[in-house]
Amino acid sequence: MLKQSLHYKLLQKLSPQQIQLMKLIQLPTQAFEERLKQEIEENPALDTGKEDSDSIDDDLSNEFDDAGTEKIEAEDINIDEYLSDDEIPNYKTQANNYSADDEEKNVPYAAGTSFHQSLKNQLNTYSFDDEERSIAEFLVGSIDDSGYIRRDILDLVDDLAFTANVFTTEEKVIGILKKVIHTLDPIGVGARDLKECLIIQLKRKESTKIRALAIDVLELAFDHFVKKHYKKLQEKFNISTEELKEVNTEISKLNPKPGSSYAGNNKIAEQIVPDFSIKLVDGELDLILNSRNAPELHISREYNNMLKGYQESTVKSKSQKDAVFFIKQKLDSAKWFIDAIKQRQQTLLVTMNTIMHYQYEYFLTGDERKLRPMILKDIADKINMDVSTVSRVANSKFVSTPYGTKLIKEFFSESMKNDQGEDVSTKEIKKILETVVLEENKKKPLTDEKLAAILKDKGYPIARRTVAKYREQLDLPVARLRKEI
Repeated sequence: MLKQSLHYKLLQKLSPQQIQLMKLIQLPTQAFEERLKQEIEENPALDTGKEDSDSIDDDLSNEFDDAGTEKIEAEDINIDEYLSDDEIPNYKTQANNYSADDEEKNVPYAAGTSFHQSLKNQLNTYSFDDEERSIAEFLVGSIDDSGYIRRDILDLVDDLAFTANVFTTEEKVIGILKKVIHTLDPIGVGARDLKECLIIQLKRKESTKIRALAIDVLELAFDHFVKKHYKKLQEKFNISTEELKEVNTEISKLNPKPGSSYAGNNKIAEQIVPDFSIKLVDGELDLILNSRNAPELHISREYNNMLKGYQESTVKSKSQKDAVFFIKQKLDSAKWFIDAIKQRQQTLLVTMNTIMHYQYEYFLTGDERKLRPMILKDIADKINMDVSTVSRVANSKFVSTPYGTKLIKEFFSESMKNDQGEDVSTKEIKKILETVVLEENKKKPLTDEKLAAILKDKGYPIARRTVAKYREQLDLPVARLRKEI
C-alpha cells in the first residue's frame, strides 16, 4: 500500500559566490596571485594598475529598437558600482602601507644539471655494450631523490624486458649495479638500503683499522648498532668503549641520503611569502597585511569606452544589444570578484588581528612558553565567524614576526590543567619537555616515566603515555635511541 507523507528539512546551501569566497580565503599569497591572474585573463572587464577615467552616467533607460525585445533599464547596469574616480580602490588604502623600500624583488634561480642527469653524464666515462648501457641507464632512472634503488632486482629485470626490450638476468643487473652504479658520485648512490649505503661509503674511503671495524659492525651486527645495543657490540667484537666510540663517530660522518645532498638537484624549496607581518614599534605590536593580498583592480578602459559609446548612441543595433548583454555579464563578474577581494582582505585582517591580541604576550617576547591555549572556536567566537573560516586562514597562511616566519596554525593548541588548576597550553608543556631532553645526560637518557615525573615536579601532572605522544610529535626518539657512548 502506497502512503504519502510530508517532511520538512532545514537546509543551508552556499551560493556559488560564497563557495568561491571561501576558496579565495584559503589561498596563500602566491596562490592568490595566480588566481588573480587567471581571473584577469578570463574577464576582460577587469584590469590592474591606476586608471584615470571619468565616471559614466548610469542612464541606460533607452530601449532597443527591435520590437518585443527585452528592455535594458538603468538598474540593470549600474556602471557607477564598477567605475570610480579614485585612483586607488578604497579597500586598498587600509593595507597598502609598505614603504617604497619594501618593494618586492624577484630573485632568479639558476638552472643547473639535475641529479639524474648528472648520474647519466657519469655513465659516459664507462665502456659499455648496448645491453650494459641500457641496464645502467635503467638503474640510474630507478634511483629515487634520496639516492636509493628501492625496488626489488627481479622487478627491475622484468621491467627491462617489458619497457626497454632488454632480456637479461638478475646476476648481470646486480653486477652492473655494484661495478658501475655504486662507483658513481655522490658516494653511496644506488644502494638498496641504509646498511648497503653506509658500507659503500666506508669502502670508498682510505682503509684504516677503525673503518674496517666499522664495516664489520655494519655487515655483521647492523641491528645491534641501529638499536644502540652497545654492550652486545662490545662483547661480539671484543672491543673497548673507546674503540666503539670511534666506530660510532666514523659512521655518524656518513650521509644516509646521498641523493638529497646533491647541489644540482634543482629541488628548490618552496618560497614562503608571508601573508602578514607583525612588527614591534615602540613596544607595541603592528599588524600589516601583505599588500600583494590587496591588488588594485578596476574596469578596463576599453569597457569604459564601450559603455560610453552605448550611452551616446542614438540608434541601438542588434550587435550593440548583444554587446551590452556581454558587458553586463562581465561587469557583474568583475564587481563580484572585487567585492570578494574586499571580503577576503577584511576576513584575513580581522582574524589575524584577533589571534595577535589573543597571543599578545608571545608576540611581544617570542617565548613559546607564553603561548596561551587557543582553539579555532576561541577566535571564531570573538570575530563572529564560522570555525571553518578561521581554519582556512590558519591552515594556509604565514606571518612574519621578529622571531621568524611562522605558520599561523602553530599558534593554536589545546589546554591542560597544571597543579594550580590553571589552563596551560600544550605548546608550553612540549617546549619544557624538549628542553629537559636537550639537557639530559646522554649516557643515561631519561625514560618516558622519568620525564613524566620531572614534568610533574615542574607543575604539569601528565601521564607517561601523554609524554610519549608529545615526544613523538617533537620527533624525539625513545631513551634507548638517544643514548650516546
